[in-house]
Order: sequence, then C-alpha cells, then structure tokens
Amino acid sequence: MEYKFLPLPLYSASQVRELDRITIEEIGISGVCLMERAGSVTFKILQSRWPQTRRIAVLCGIGNNSGDGYVLARLAYLAGYDVTVLQIGDIAKLKNDALITFEAMISVGLVAQVFTAKKLTISDIIVDALFGTGINRNLRGQWRDVIEAINNSGCPVLSVDIPSGLNADTGTVLGVAVRADATVSFIGLKQGLFTGAGPEYCGEIYFDDLQVPDIAYKQIRTNINRFDSIILPKRSRIAHKGNFGHVLVIGGDNGMTGAVRLAAEAAARVGAGLVSVATRKAHATIINLTCPEIMSHGIETPEELIPLLDRASVIAIGPGLGQSVWARAMLEIVKDAIKPVVVDADALNLLAKIPFRFVNSILTPHPGEAARLLETSTAIIQNDRFAAVRALQMRFGNICVLKGAGTLIAGPNNSINICNAGNPGMACGGMGDVLTGVIAGLLAQGLSAYEAAKVGVYIHGKAGDQVALDGERGLMPSDLMPWLRRYANP
Repeated sequence: MEYKFLPLPLYSASQVRELDRITIEEIGISGVCLMERAGSVTFKILQSRWPQTRRIAVLCGIGNNSGDGYVLARLAYLAGYDVTVLQIGDIAKLKNDALITFEAMISVGLVAQVFTAKKLTISDIIVDALFGTGINRNLRGQWRDVIEAINNSGCPVLSVDIPSGLNADTGTVLGVAVRADATVSFIGLKQGLFTGAGPEYCGEIYFDDLQVPDIAYKQIRTNINRFDSIILPKRSRIAHKGNFGHVLVIGGDNGMTGAVRLAAEAAARVGAGLVSVATRKAHATIINLTCPEIMSHGIETPEELIPLLDRASVIAIGPGLGQSVWARAMLEIVKDAIKPVVVDADALNLLAKIPFRFVNSILTPHPGEAARLLETSTAIIQNDRFAAVRALQMRFGNICVLKGAGTLIAGPNNSINICNAGNPGMACGGMGDVLTGVIAGLLAQGLSAYEAAKVGVYIHGKAGDQVALDGERGLMPSDLMPWLRRYANP
C-alpha cells in the first residue's frame, strides 16, 4: 500500500462525522458543497492516475457516499467521458444532500441505470461510491453480489472515502469488501485504512481535507496517529560505549540459538554500546564464533544470571527462550527487574500461562501471542486490533506493540501509533527477534520506552522494505542488518 502526502492524525468514523457536523452547522459550509469538492477531487485523481481512461462506471448506493459519486459522474460526463452510473438500492430512498447531487446529475442528461455485472466489463475503471464510513454490519444479498462482481471484473477500482465493506474503525472486512487500487479519503483519515485488512483493500491512499478550516480540527482530539519518521539525537564527539547502554538478551534454549543471536546483533546494529547474551552453555561459544562483538554467556541457573542482570541497562527476553523449566526460571528472575525489559516470543507464551504485569516493559506480540495472552482467538484479535493492543497494555505492561500489517504501538495517555512500514516478505521466522533487538538497542541509548518502540518498529519496517526491493520471497531476517544501521543513522 502506498500513501500520498497524508497527514498523521487518524480518526474514528464517529469523529469524522462530528467534523462533518461542525463544518456544516457551525462553520457554515454546506453538505452539498463538501460533496461537490469531494467529487471534484476524486475525478482529478482518477484523471491523473489513469490518464488513458475513457469509460467510467460509477456505482452508487443510497447514502451520502453516493453523493460524491454522482458529482464525479456529472463532472466526468460534462468533460466528455463515457460514463455509466449504476444504481444499487432504491433511488426513492435518497434524501437531503445526496438527492440534490443526484438531481444535478440528472439535469445534465446522465441517467442512472440498473446494475448488471456485464456493464462492469465494458468499463476502463470502476468508481466505488456504494458505502461510506457508516456501515457496521456484514454485507449480504444484493450488496455482497455487487461487491463480488466488482472484485471479479478485472477493472481497476477507485474507492470514494473508503472501500465499501471495510470497517472504518477496525479495518475488518464486513463479510465482503471492495479491493480498491486506490482510495481517496476526505476530511479525516480513517484509522481502519491502515491496519487489519485495510492495507490489503485500500490500495494507494490519497487524502483531501475539502478545505475544512483548522478550527474544526481543533475541536476533535484524536489519540491515534500514523508514525512515519525517526528522530535520533546526534552523538557527542567525545562519547564512549558506556554512553549507549548495555543490552542483555536472554534466550536461545536448546536448538534455538539463531533467535537470540539475531536479536543481539540487531541491538548492536542500531547502536547499543554493549550487547551480552545469556543462553544455554552449549550455545555460548557458537554465538561468539559467528558474531565476536557479542559477549556470550552460558547460563544454566537463575543465580548465574544475577551478575549479568546487574550489569545490564536493558533486558530483552524471549527470542528462542522456549518454555522449559530453564525458560521459566529465567523469566521468573527477570520479572522483578526494575530495568526496562523487552518481552517477546516464548516469554510472552510463558506470560500467558503465568500472568503478571511487567512494570517497566515493552511487549511485542504478534496476533497469535496476543490471543494467548488475552485468552481468545487470533480472529478476535484481528477483528479489533485497537481494542486488543489497549487490553494487552492495561493487563500486562507499560508499552505494547501489536505486530502485523499496520503495527500498533500503545503508549501513555491512551495513545496509539500506527506504522505501515514493512511488507509481506518479512513474514518469516526470526523477524520478530530482530525487532526485539532493535527496540532494546534503542532503549539502551536513552530513548523512552514509547519512543524506542515507535522508532524501532519504523526502522525495522523500513529496513525490510529496502531489502524487499529485490523481491519479497526469500527475504531473511539477517538481510536487514546493514539496513538497520543505515536507518539508525538518518
């Protein structure tokens, strides 16, 4: 999914409706005026993105979203395009502003036609103006049939405000949803466009505020924002390794050396001053051989771990930890640490079995681990990722990172940041271990837990995107290492 000059704040559907109300009732810009602007903007984007298009099919429902479609259809028709308006739902149910724009379209000689799937196949592009942000139920019957016909047409699709059938708040598919090649969002970016199924269904995202004045936005406070940049302080010219912290990575039970090794190198690559590993004795020498910069210690008892905990400034536990008696013993001694702790992988799975709250922690679950922690299913986690990440944060830790398409980072004051860096090539074993190391390495350098989580997720995703320029298939976690260093030095 690509983005074009998008603002950072994200809004729920109800917040955007309130922005609409403020704009219309308090500022005095009419709903019809907003529809005219939305239709005009969408038409211009269509012309720019698909300049060879001559035949346009505009699919309209019976809500306000259809009004934007009627405006686009009228403008395209007057500009000489071959326009087919396909009406789904009873025209008699149109009212208020949508009805006005419908009548304006009719007045120029453009008549709405009854929908048939065949009419889609003779179009160069489909404009989806069926549903806006108000829909919150699964689509069935005729509506489902129409959306399936759109998706099977083979034509490029431009969705108006949001792909029809996508929940604006959660990014879940309401039974079926339009798979758009591009989406033009208005007034406020909807949070569901950027997580859950949103990145799969929205295509390239454009935005226009429709000239809504700043005074309207000042009345609506949002705690959800996109995060797409990094700010790391410059290093002092007289710095030494002690200034950049000491990361201790705990993990690597029998047969799982690679995970702890990846996490440790990632911490070093983003700039941690020192990195140590606490692992099984059989693994300690191997890790030193493959990465001599890492101080590797064979630890078999909790007592042996204590001196390493004392020397470390940041702890990361979980990569390759396993769920053995040894793993449980390691987690038990770490849970009382007052130092920052990054908790991942099997440490999360053990936490699900013996739940407690980490006081100074960053949890980094994927949806499966999140489901185990919250004693639910992965499907329920994905159905509302915002609710899930908040529940995890409240129950288990200080900061929570819910990984996946549109990774969510829950921080203080009910805030959530979304990062859309990353790609499907990163869906492979060991990638989460690298993220654990990245976040721990940034923590060690003095970033707050929330900043370390946000910046770490971004650096990790951007490094993965850079590697994926050569193809997503076959991408390996170790491929990210040189790019982690690059993005940690903006």
